[in-house]
Amino acid sequence: MRPGQGVISIVGPKRDNANVLLTEIAETSRAVAATSGRRAKTELLAECLRGAGTEEVAIAVAYLSGELPQRQIGVGWAALRERPSPAAEATLSVAETDAAFTAIGQVSGKGSVAARKHRLGELFARATAGEQSFLLSLLSGELRQGALDGVMADAIAAAAGTPPAEVRRALMFRGSLGAVAAVALTEGSDGLRSFGLEVGRPVKPMLAASAPSVDAALEKVSPAAVEWKLDGIRVQAHVSGGEVRLFTRTLDDITARVPEAVSALGALPVRTAVFDGELIALRDDGRPHPFQVTAARAASRGVRQSAEPGVPLSVFLFDVLHLDGADLIDRPGAQRHAALAEVVPEPLRMPRLVTGSAGEATAFFQDSLAHGHEGVLVKSLDTPYTAGRRGAGWIKVKPRHTLDLVVLAVEWGHGRRQGKLSNLHLGARDPESGGFVMLGKTFKGLTDEMLDWQTERLLALEDRRDEWTVYVRPELVVEIAFDGVQRSPRYPGGLALRFARVLRHRPDKSAAEADTIDSVRATASF
Repeated sequence: MRPGQGVISIVGPKRDNANVLLTEIAETSRAVAATSGRRAKTELLAECLRGAGTEEVAIAVAYLSGELPQRQIGVGWAALRERPSPAAEATLSVAETDAAFTAIGQVSGKGSVAARKHRLGELFARATAGEQSFLLSLLSGELRQGALDGVMADAIAAAAGTPPAEVRRALMFRGSLGAVAAVALTEGSDGLRSFGLEVGRPVKPMLAASAPSVDAALEKVSPAAVEWKLDGIRVQAHVSGGEVRLFTRTLDDITARVPEAVSALGALPVRTAVFDGELIALRDDGRPHPFQVTAARAASRGVRQSAEPGVPLSVFLFDVLHLDGADLIDRPGAQRHAALAEVVPEPLRMPRLVTGSAGEATAFFQDSLAHGHEGVLVKSLDTPYTAGRRGAGWIKVKPRHTLDLVVLAVEWGHGRRQGKLSNLHLGARDPESGGFVMLGKTFKGLTDEMLDWQTERLLALEDRRDEWTVYVRPELVVEIAFDGVQRSPRYPGGLALRFARVLRHRPDKSAAEADTIDSVRATASF
């Protein structure tokens, strides 16, 4: 879509050396965000992709999915707050933008923060107002326009003229929308069919739907396998000729950071295999360390720099996708687990119960919680491994933790939330000081109606503001769901909520009725 047009025009056959302007991506993004229907979103995205050149397709797909091909470029909020005046004319291409991000991400050493900020300013100076707004949302992670993987996969299929199922299966094996799009638009169905499971190349992990209780899960899947759900590092282990490579759920290679896991997996009696599982740091009594101890091992680069470098990671495998030359990914869950049990000893397998009894499954769930874990996964015995998809074959059940917290401040939103107060600063009541202790921020869980309501309400409570944040009188209470509490030096109380999301506003409660910092500490497992 060119500036000034109300719709996106179909640009005809794909060009090998197209020079797509960033404004086309930005305007497509805005159009998709303003469109509610899945089919209409798909058509808008497909039309945009048809105009992208061979080298631009992967970048365009990433940008329209709200992602950077570089993943991280070392740019934080401070670098985004001060921006130059926008350009009057759209001249910035997608390829130039991608090259600039790559160059910014490669800046290191003394003075790198200032250097990255300077280069980012140069890029923004070439961008129009609309492009600046798009880049800001992209870099801040707030580009929420409804172009999720499923919609984008359908758009790739529509742009290439191939069946959506072929795109989804290729995506399952390749793990990258951009790479699949490039092949789909240049080679069509023949190219897509060339994708298959390769030992050494990770695939996206199978995901689980959610249920509020074990009983509810068993209403959908029964009899079922019920397994512990750990709060660890999801890993995919590729074994070939004694060599082991380990990948995270985001397909990052962490092999060098977890040598004890490599050693354990390398000793298994297999020639080639692809396993799915978890790594977790356990105490001597078998209960898990705080998640940060486990996560620090995967986050370290080069020489291990964990906060507790002596804590080993335990291996728990629960699925096998390939074994000694045979692909198992399309086989039923029961067959895959039987194959797993033949080559993986019980100490390395996830605890598991096969049952159709709600009572037995609930007791197993309570046992998982008693061991300090998150809950359980209820798994169909018949479903194949649907990589990268959240289907009904796996259902996670976790106890929901909630707190009533007070809004201390709120940040302005971006993208479709432009002009709305979105990101809430949350605080627990401190009985000793009479004040509030900040525990983190969240914009998750808010519907459009909730955004409208809280924007009006919080502006009425405004105390002061800066460019990004409105600081308010601590009066509005919100009910927050979260997955756990972790240590955090970022906040004064030394604690932060994990995966916090808003359930509802509680104008019926006063700030004096909010939960205390002592209540928060009581939910921590450390």
